[in-house]
Amino acid sequence: MKILKFGGTSVANAENIKRCIAIVEGKNDSTIVVVSALGGMTDLLQTTAVLASHKDSSYMQNYKTIEDRHLDAVRALIPVSNQASVLSNVICQLNELETLLQGCFYLGELSSKTKDVIFSFGERLSSFIVSETFKARGKNCVRIDSGNLIKTNNRYGRAVVDFEMSDRLIQDYFRENQFDIYVMPGFVAESKDKQITTLGRGGSDYTAAIVAAALHLSELEIWTDVSGIYTANPKVVKQARVIEQISFQEAMELSHFGAKVLYPSAIEPILPKKIDLYIKNTFEPESPGSRVTHCSLDDDRIVRGISNVDNIALMTLEGPGMVGVAGISKRLFEVLAKQDINVVFITQASSEHSICFAVTSMDAVRAEQVINEEFEFEISYGKVRAVSVELGMSIVAIVGNNIKSHQGVSGKMFSALGRNNINICAIAQGASERNISAVILEKDAKKALNVLHEAFFEEVVVQVNLFVMGVGNVGGKFIEQVQRQKLYLREHLKINLRLIAVANSTKMMVNPEGLSDIEVSELKAKGQVMQEGDFLRKITELNLRNSVLVDNTANETVAMSYHAYLRNSIGIVTCNKVACSSSMEYYKSLKLLSKKYSASFLYETNVGAGLPIIDTIKNLVASGDRILEIQAVLSGSLNFIFNAYDAGIPFVEVVKKAKELGYTEPNPYIDLSGVDVKRKLLILLRESGYFFEDVDIDVQSFLPHGGAAISEEGELYTALESQEDHFYQLLKAANDKGAKLRVVASFKGGKAEVGLREIDQLHPFYHLEGKDNIVLFYTDRYKEQPLLIKGAGAGAEVTASGIFADVIRIANKLN
Repeated sequence: MKILKFGGTSVANAENIKRCIAIVEGKNDSTIVVVSALGGMTDLLQTTAVLASHKDSSYMQNYKTIEDRHLDAVRALIPVSNQASVLSNVICQLNELETLLQGCFYLGELSSKTKDVIFSFGERLSSFIVSETFKARGKNCVRIDSGNLIKTNNRYGRAVVDFEMSDRLIQDYFRENQFDIYVMPGFVAESKDKQITTLGRGGSDYTAAIVAAALHLSELEIWTDVSGIYTANPKVVKQARVIEQISFQEAMELSHFGAKVLYPSAIEPILPKKIDLYIKNTFEPESPGSRVTHCSLDDDRIVRGISNVDNIALMTLEGPGMVGVAGISKRLFEVLAKQDINVVFITQASSEHSICFAVTSMDAVRAEQVINEEFEFEISYGKVRAVSVELGMSIVAIVGNNIKSHQGVSGKMFSALGRNNINICAIAQGASERNISAVILEKDAKKALNVLHEAFFEEVVVQVNLFVMGVGNVGGKFIEQVQRQKLYLREHLKINLRLIAVANSTKMMVNPEGLSDIEVSELKAKGQVMQEGDFLRKITELNLRNSVLVDNTANETVAMSYHAYLRNSIGIVTCNKVACSSSMEYYKSLKLLSKKYSASFLYETNVGAGLPIIDTIKNLVASGDRILEIQAVLSGSLNFIFNAYDAGIPFVEVVKKAKELGYTEPNPYIDLSGVDVKRKLLILLRESGYFFEDVDIDVQSFLPHGGAAISEEGELYTALESQEDHFYQLLKAANDKGAKLRVVASFKGGKAEVGLREIDQLHPFYHLEGKDNIVLFYTDRYKEQPLLIKGAGAGAEVTASGIFADVIRIANKLN
């Protein structure tokens, strides 16, 4: 004999019921079919009853929906020739329901006993319709009234089963009756004095388990709308997969921590009878599903699944009067038990100074009141503090029989959460070591589940979520490189880069699942309007693991908001030099925030575009070397300009060409004034360990009259054009000496300066081509021959590649 239970979604409508019938008809043995109410019907019945008890006449609209759904199912499933009697029976039951609802309306009340009767109509009607459908198809079928077999006490809403009596009634019935198909309503039972009762949450699963246990069947099949028990909630964790086999103990833990596909009540009756439980998908009947078994599993998987419970309130009772005092815990949990408040999580400090526990949010106010009343005397004398309550919490748990035999599992769990700025408010692990649970903020639950699933179940592929600010020359090239290399990175470096959002100065485009090339291209046309701070708010709102801001702008406002990103554990990769060349105080604060919140802050492209200049300094300093002197050409744009300027082309045209090629800053004045080079030198000095501010670097401008600041590009070009003779004279003076013009940044003996220099043929800077940069480091170890770094130091492509390299550094660090 087989027993199959079909959930609400499986019998939601006529089409789905036909699927269930096909599954039952595919069984060779006689079959017991336990059915839930039509999908959503129990909730609808509850809402309708409450409306009626509140004297809200709109309850009749709900009643009409209930009536229509059941009558429509009959008309779709039963041949016209057989419909009359079936419709008559269904209408009779619906009339009884309507009368009960009218009574609630007139009396303005809804007792627990009445609730059970009203709620029972869902399963009573669905089981009748299913059984009549089998009969109409010529099957030897009978409908059983579950109340005749399952007996309970009178605890309405969650009745307690009398197993001795129920087992005897079930065994007697199936010994005396022989049918091919037996259809039973789930959830519904009957008290010993013939009153309708219900079995609570998961009641239909419980019904099937009670019958399977009474008949000593070998297995029980639960048919639902998913293909089994998943490693995590697949609606939250896209990479979650079906667990093919799981022990009863592991399944019990997962069901306690919110695995919706399985209820603890369904396990309790069959566990001692060693009956295997199968979770199957009505809509994919060929899928193997999940097997919950009493047999030992021979695989070596450490963690079997991850689950969570939301809507939790964390409560703490503490005080010096608790230390060494017997009976505190008894009083605490006894007063909660008297109020029928379930405690879902407990942990206690070894000092006995505090007890931390969790209840559902809906019980929090009542729990707080009764606990404070119980300990009123101790609170009044300061021996115990009033119980503290923290709402908006969630419990996440990893579950697995093998946790106890493997070291470092908890460390792996907590380090994965910590890296993503997920604060752990409380921790508990039972002596069985079958689960490790932690209380966190509910807003972090989705991120936590994904982080833990990635750590314990997925191939070692780290996912990095990118939020790109600035999609111009550099930003556009960076996005191209990311999209082009995504497959290579996943296959060869085990890195999964997802472009979540892009933004320019006024608009942003966001897709939590990852932006396509088309969506990126539609930023200007279809992007949502963005105000200051919106980009950060969106990133924190999405709260995705391993989030990284990629700043491709030269915007001061963006740079001065970095601290807010780091405080939210959002990594930063930037070519924007403003932050690191602002005040020393801000620069140091960003470094400290990066460490404090485990958020990477990388800016290799601040100096030398894609050249490894900053990284080289970091390695030198970390290894104990000391930077004594720096000589450098740090502006690829200025190097290009002075290499290209030969008096045959006006200086202003060369500057325009450099801007067109993407070598200059958005405002070329930043390059020409020496501000850009000064910023770069300042950053190098700070990375070298020197305490320098902007004013400590002397800039000798080559622009006439000191080069007064010009913010408008058109005005700049007009000024340059009018000053052509000045630039020609600079060039001629250098040519007359056989030298070349270079803007050089230098540091020696505590003095730092930037200025235009005439470089002779023997100097390493003489042969710099195009937009190249060059840096000479003289250190304790490189005194005679300097450490030299040379290469392209400007251009969108190489700058983007440097940014890309920093992103990969972050990913490798996470891996």
